[in-house]
Amino acid sequence: MRAGPLRHLVAFQEKVKTRNPESGAVEYSWVDRWPRVFASIEPLSARDLLAAKAAQVELTARIVIRYRQGVEATMRIVHRGTVYAIVGKPIPDKNSGREYLTILVSEGLTDG
Repeated sequence: MRAGPLRHLVAFQEKVKTRNPESGAVEYSWVDRWPRVFASIEPLSARDLLAAKAAQVELTARIVIRYRQGVEATMRIVHRGTVYAIVGKPIPDKNSGREYLTILVSEGLTDG
């Protein structure tokens, strides 16, 4: 894949646990781990969904980024205010496994 298709700027966020200093209660919030990552975002067709046998999970898009170590299914991706939950383990490219990652996502996750 050429760099040209990686034209969308996304942010990878992870959920962190903090303790409220006033009440002592445990709180969770999303923080940017990588705030500026160039990506390709491709909506999935019905054919893609059937091929993936994803009847129980509403997959909505495929996001491709340059290889980056540390991408986990517990993270989320934000693009122009749309929040995507990562579904499953990111898939490395078939040639070297270290050029690109393909990430299947579902749309609509707002608070994790």
